[in-house]
Amino acid sequence: MALVMHKDSSSNSNKLQQMDSSKYVRYTPEQVEALERVYSECPKPSSLRRQQLIRECPILSNIEPKQIKVWFQNRRCREKQRKEASRLQTVNRKLSAMNKLLMEENDRLQKQVSHLVYENGYMRQQLQASGTTTDNSCESVVMNGQHQQQQNPTPQQPQRDANNPAGLLAIAEETLAEFLSKATGTAVDWVQMIGMKPGPDSIGIVAVSRNCSGVAARVCGLVSLEPTKVAEILKDRPSWYRDCRCIDVLSVIPTANAGTIELIYMQTYAPTTLAAARDFWTLRYTTSLEDGSLVICERSLTSSTGGPTGPPPSSFVRAEMLPSGFLIRPCEGGGSIIHIVDHIDLDAWSVPEVLRPLYESSKILAQKMTIAALHHIRQIAQETSGEIQCGGSRQPAVLRTFSQRLCRGFNDAVNGFADDGWSLMGSDGVEDVTIVINSSPNKFLGSQHNTSIFPTFGGVLCAKASMLLQNVPPALLVRFLREHRSEWADYGVDAYSAACLKASPYAVPCARPGGFPGSQVILPLAHTVEHEEFMEVVRLEGHAFSPEDVALARDMYILQLCSGIDENAVGACAQLVFAPIDESFADEAPLLPSGFRVIPLDPKSDGPAATRTLDLASTLEVGPGSTRPTSEANTNSDNLRSVLTIAFQFTFENHLRDNVAAMARQYVRSVVGSVQRVAMAIAPSRLSSQMGSKLLPHSPEALTLAQWICRSYRIYTGGELVHVDSQSGDAVLKQLWNHSDAIMCCSVKTNASPLFTFANQAGLDMLETTLVALQDIMLDKILDEAGRKILCSEFSKIMQQGFAYLPAGICISSMGRPVSYERAVAWKVLNDDDSHHCLAFVFVNWSFV
Repeated sequence: MALVMHKDSSSNSNKLQQMDSSKYVRYTPEQVEALERVYSECPKPSSLRRQQLIRECPILSNIEPKQIKVWFQNRRCREKQRKEASRLQTVNRKLSAMNKLLMEENDRLQKQVSHLVYENGYMRQQLQASGTTTDNSCESVVMNGQHQQQQNPTPQQPQRDANNPAGLLAIAEETLAEFLSKATGTAVDWVQMIGMKPGPDSIGIVAVSRNCSGVAARVCGLVSLEPTKVAEILKDRPSWYRDCRCIDVLSVIPTANAGTIELIYMQTYAPTTLAAARDFWTLRYTTSLEDGSLVICERSLTSSTGGPTGPPPSSFVRAEMLPSGFLIRPCEGGGSIIHIVDHIDLDAWSVPEVLRPLYESSKILAQKMTIAALHHIRQIAQETSGEIQCGGSRQPAVLRTFSQRLCRGFNDAVNGFADDGWSLMGSDGVEDVTIVINSSPNKFLGSQHNTSIFPTFGGVLCAKASMLLQNVPPALLVRFLREHRSEWADYGVDAYSAACLKASPYAVPCARPGGFPGSQVILPLAHTVEHEEFMEVVRLEGHAFSPEDVALARDMYILQLCSGIDENAVGACAQLVFAPIDESFADEAPLLPSGFRVIPLDPKSDGPAATRTLDLASTLEVGPGSTRPTSEANTNSDNLRSVLTIAFQFTFENHLRDNVAAMARQYVRSVVGSVQRVAMAIAPSRLSSQMGSKLLPHSPEALTLAQWICRSYRIYTGGELVHVDSQSGDAVLKQLWNHSDAIMCCSVKTNASPLFTFANQAGLDMLETTLVALQDIMLDKILDEAGRKILCSEFSKIMQQGFAYLPAGICISSMGRPVSYERAVAWKVLNDDDSHHCLAFVFVNWSFV
């Protein structure tokens, strides 16, 4: 019996060994090659595909389908591990490079601290020494110092002939040394820019100058491009510097160290209609250092530096570029570390005093030039690596071209250069709106378009104006103008602008009393990596109110570019530029941009702050000797000031030029009035007071409504909407306003659609709107079809019982984005007389889909 059992156990062990050996299949190279070919086509083949593979490949006939399934599972696992290892290596290289960058920045700061400590000790000694002497001895010390200074004057630069290559090379080497001392040394007192914290997820280390001549900004960052590619991108300044009108390289001189010296003339746009544009005459030096780094440094050629004389400035104001440039260092494992320094003197004294902060702010320079350069390089790097997926059939380069064309067209309209064909048109006696015309057909149609289909084309007309805004955040204003076009736009004018794309434009429109008969739908198109700029297509839905309006009752499309709406971006210019397009939206479609630009001014205690919106004509004093009333000098230094520039372009037929000019002038005045009303409404001091970063309304009506909402919720549901220790209006409103769930009220009137009258901060975030624009949103517009049906079925229950619970669903924000919520509660809000006041809703656990 025992012997039989032993035999059985031996038999079982042999079977187990056979099973174990069958688990591990050793594939031949030919078999692996065949499987890899299939894997490259389909990493996860179905069972039918695996069986077909065995039939089609005789070399795999001895392998079971189950083993082939296991091979593909292992292959996918190895691929996943390889990708994860590659990702971790990339992150490790990035962190190592960032650590190196931060250590270098720390060393630079240590040197700066040591220098400041030395200066502090020296000044303390001077003060102690001066405290022990009399006034006469102080005077003698000063006189002795002046005498010594006269005896030992500051050594002057030796005279040199800078008009030959040797002299230009000497200027270039000096520029290189000064630039490197700013990029990596302590030649400039750099202060970290507010809101720009260094770290692996930030764009880099951003700093602005303090107490130096002109304005300066510096940024250090990492990109995944090689130094030569980075240098090529940075030298193409018009591609990333939106204020650059043109660059002409007038001379190129090779140097002995494989570098180049270039003499460059650059023109830039003026940011507003009230100041002249700037131009630069510079020397640019490109060379490489011993450690393999590339350097592109640049400075203006002036009478003090020597060198050839540049083109005459004509209508431009000649600005000076102090030693600036780019230091591009190769990074271990690929990529580059970039140091960018911009240091310029824009001759601020030549502009009206109210505009000088635009030319004296290092923060504005940092946003417009220094940070913009790094943003552009990071964008190109991520597009090259495939991290950015193209939306639809548009390639990133095409979308960037659209963005550049919109900005360039808007800048051309704001500046109206005579050499572009612009000429000033006579005014109607009031100088608030400027009209300029351009009769060149290429201005709008372009050389690639056949002008014969526009036989009556007369040219392009631009109406523009500027004004000073007080206490209005630029980002908030532009965001409002973008989201609520109906507050300022005229449908008839939009229809006329859209008709310019057709061969037979419509007649000149008049302001329509109905306002904006259609709604707008914003269709996202693209955005930059840092989300500082995004492009979208706006569809304006038209509706005909009468038979004569049928021609206008059609959907229109607008290509729109929005930038600078991040309220935390210090010194950023907020801009909304748009142009009508047709349904085809071809890559070479003609664009005629119009729009708004709001540039912040650094707050000053001596600035005019009498009203919230001012006419710039009343504050244009040029020169340091202008005086102001005492009442204007005693203003709050925390007031926000900004300059708003508006420009609208229209095409016109030859026989309708004067009519279009009158329409454009009237329309821009209407838009200015609308913007002023919006600015007054959204100004924080008018609407609300600050509670952290949130706006809390404090009107008596809001306090009363908050108590009615909470009391009615308690009466009908038996629960507490908010929990407060005190039942005072302030405490209840504060809790209601900061509630995490979206709470909103709407009016209920007979034969009228319910309109929202109040929402807390979460409700405004969910609807993506503001308290002012909330009153234009109807309840049925935010609910989807299922939500409207449920609300209709439950409405009688709400009115009889006082409340109803609504199931989970989807609603739509004012921007067209879907929002999901777990459940909702609707209840009647009773006033102090226990009569029905409005209907309230709370959307629990909402989130954007």
